[in-house]
Amino acid sequence: MGIKRLLGKVKPIKYYAKGMYIYNDPHYAAVIKKDRFEITKTPSRTQIINFLLQQFNRDTTYLEIGVRNPDHNFNKIESKEKYSVDPGVEFMENPVDFKMTSDEFFKQLSNNQILSKDLKFDVIFVDGLHLAEQVDRDIINALNHIKDDGFVVLHDCNPPTEWHARESYDYIHTPASGSWNGTTWKAFLKWRCNPEVYSCCIDTDWGVGILSKQHKIGTATENTNPFYEFQVLDDHRKQLLNLIDFDTLKTSIQ
Repeated sequence: MGIKRLLGKVKPIKYYAKGMYIYNDPHYAAVIKKDRFEITKTPSRTQIINFLLQQFNRDTTYLEIGVRNPDHNFNKIESKEKYSVDPGVEFMENPVDFKMTSDEFFKQLSNNQILSKDLKFDVIFVDGLHLAEQVDRDIINALNHIKDDGFVVLHDCNPPTEWHARESYDYIHTPASGSWNGTTWKAFLKWRCNPEVYSCCIDTDWGVGILSKQHKIGTATENTNPFYEFQVLDDHRKQLLNLIDFDTLKTSIQ
């Protein structure tokens, strides 16, 4: 047996060689590069939300679904009234107004058990469980509880790679590591194809999706990705997501 083959059977050497092979793989390196680039993009979701709130010539009411650490976004939002919802799975302190799931919150709100069933929000930010079925329910509920000229905002609508768009967050042994957008993009794309709302996605901060009943920020698109294949999204994301920059959003609203 040759010395090279023999050394290949020694576990530490074998693991090192395998690790270097994977780390130097062009696909692996490309994913890491896209991940790092996404982190550098500006503006943040916070800045976009505050911009939308500033468009109203009135005292505003804001709702955030999926808060985790409020210092990351919620505490920076500038609104007369603010409400937060989070069951506290990812942040033990969970200093929010309503410690429950979004489904339970909207159920109690509709049944007049909390706040008021007649309460309407100017902006609702959806950043809870990043799986398409749940995000779709959150969008439906949010659209039912925003004012006619309000906005529904979603985080993580533009995953840079398929590794970022994996269904399970817990599987982090990928080139995307702990970065995770889930399948939020599928729910957003479903509503992008709905002619009853206008929509766009700001190309920053992992994709900030915006839905509006009145503001003409983007007309519905034809669903050319009926099976929600990631590669189809990747090839046509500008059209499918109506991917625009922040300056274009400002122009389309004003």
